[in-house]
Amino acid sequence: MTDFLLELRSEEIPARMQAGARAELEKLFRAQLSAAGLEAGDLTIWSTPRRLALIAKGLPEATAAVSEELKGPRSSAPPQALEGFLRKTGLTQDQLEDRDGVYFAVIDKPGRATAEVLAEAIPAIVRGFAWPKSMRWGKASASSESLRWVRPLSGIVAIFGEELVPCEVSGIAAGFATRGHRFHCPGEITIGSASDYAEKLRACHVIVDHEERQAIVRDGAAKAAADAGLTLVADEGLVIENAGLTEWPVPLLGRFDEAFLEVPPEVIQLTARVNQKYFVVNGADGKLANGFVCTANIDAKDGGAEIVAGNRKVLAARLSDARFFWEQDQKKTLAQHAEKLANITFHEKLGTVADKVERVAKLAEWLASEGIVPNCDPALARQAAELAKADLVTEMVGEFPELQGLMGGYYARAEGLPDAIADAIRDHYKPVGQGDDVPTAPVAVAVALADKLDTLRSFFAINEKPTGSKDPFALRRAALGVIRTLTENGLRFAVAEGDLLDFFADRLKVQQREAGVRHDLIDAVFVLGGEDDLVRLLARVKALQAFMATEDGTNLLAGYKRAANILKQAGEVSGTAAATPPTDADAALLAALDVAEPAASAAVAEERFTEAMAALASLRAPIDAFFEGVMVNDPDEAVRAYRLGLLARFTGAVHGVADFSKIEG
Repeated sequence: MTDFLLELRSEEIPARMQAGARAELEKLFRAQLSAAGLEAGDLTIWSTPRRLALIAKGLPEATAAVSEELKGPRSSAPPQALEGFLRKTGLTQDQLEDRDGVYFAVIDKPGRATAEVLAEAIPAIVRGFAWPKSMRWGKASASSESLRWVRPLSGIVAIFGEELVPCEVSGIAAGFATRGHRFHCPGEITIGSASDYAEKLRACHVIVDHEERQAIVRDGAAKAAADAGLTLVADEGLVIENAGLTEWPVPLLGRFDEAFLEVPPEVIQLTARVNQKYFVVNGADGKLANGFVCTANIDAKDGGAEIVAGNRKVLAARLSDARFFWEQDQKKTLAQHAEKLANITFHEKLGTVADKVERVAKLAEWLASEGIVPNCDPALARQAAELAKADLVTEMVGEFPELQGLMGGYYARAEGLPDAIADAIRDHYKPVGQGDDVPTAPVAVAVALADKLDTLRSFFAINEKPTGSKDPFALRRAALGVIRTLTENGLRFAVAEGDLLDFFADRLKVQQREAGVRHDLIDAVFVLGGEDDLVRLLARVKALQAFMATEDGTNLLAGYKRAANILKQAGEVSGTAAATPPTDADAALLAALDVAEPAASAAVAEERFTEAMAALASLRAPIDAFFEGVMVNDPDEAVRAYRLGLLARFTGAVHGVADFSKIEG
């Protein structure tokens, strides 16, 4: 068994594309080997800004010999059919097998050297590589048939064991030579085998393992901050990005002018992160400090002092811009900024953003005045909604759209508006994602609900509904936001009707499945229909889930399934039912139904769903005794009709709580 090394070297691969490139390399390599009858086994795949590397351990020296059998024409078929089959197989008639009047060709294919398979696979992998964006280069780029790659491909290393795998892609021949760090070791390095690849590169200031570089960035940045008495603000995405930008990462701490701290901390962090790929740090008080951590790609002789100084100047320029935006935006009130919303189209069929703001303001005021959002001042709800979108036309949000809402909250507070309004403006987009907090302050809840409900109702009204995987207006996210806001705040509200209600129901199903609720239990409640109160609906689902986890629930389900099957087989019942219970078992079930049926119905009406389940549980013993003590399909038609009627009442009582036919088990 032999190890194989493949390195594809190029100009800088964007950090954001490296994870996808590793997955693509693995997929293509496995596919090529599988097509040749080889199992790839364990693969190690690494990436740096300048290379993709794959190591396959324990490949056989050759593929196994295989025997392929092809069915041909009947021996009585016309000569032309036999001639065509012989041409296809490359055999002669005497080499065919005649099996009961049908010709078969058995073709033995010898094994192939693995090195030969790899030599064919490498060009196919390179040419078949799918990049989000790719380019052609050089003189060959005039042809549409020339190689496309993320950046110009400059070298290939392909070694099987200690032998070169000879191949060529677009004039680039495979060899033993790679290159080390662009500055520390720019010359060629000769690789002997897969086993010495990583260490030879390490000796030349290239850490080829991306996960090792990530650990260096993560731990080194935290240490650089801690050494200065600061705490790194964790940012795993930035860790991965910095590791993808460097082959020899060296985290360095720098400082910026404290005067910039008057700008909101989120602005400073975003400026440092987005524009410069820097981490930010907190001081001992837990607040943002005037420090940053950058990641160099070299071991500088001066310990990085010059690198830090250069990065400090660049960051200072960026922060100066941010401070300018912050100061300029505050020269107008939010109400003055909001006047510009009339010039921005929300949707060609739905008017301007100002039109949407007015709709949201009316709805937020109504939610407060009707008491749907308790303890909410209608006037504050309207005012907050009228100002919620004003920051969209500010300089800061124009530069950093990610700060919409957040900046509006800062500007509202700086303007002296009530905290309830500032908080509502800040939080009205929430929850944005699954892990995001839900607004809980009354004014914020009213505006957040109104904004999302208006979006949903408006787009459904113009028939712009999500289809398949397409959801250009993020309506699924808006619906989940409404659901979480209602359920986590316990708000009672008929969210919609018609198609929109069905849409909410589907979203709630998705949410509950992701939360671990069995899909059949969800369906058992949803199929009842007519429910527009999501809090009430969810309470019923949770009560059913708890009930079905008990022995009573399991046994009652078994009794229900048996009763439903008997009723299904019986079809329409003819004849007159007996006037009185034929046996004690019949009488016991009747008595139990007389108590449980109204009890469960009343409990459901009063939203005491756990008690409704308890009422159903009281039917378990009598239904079990009924099935053990009587024959439902009695020869006496009157007795039979009576018992089928009891079973119909039993299933009907159960259906008043949930449709048990949807429950598995």
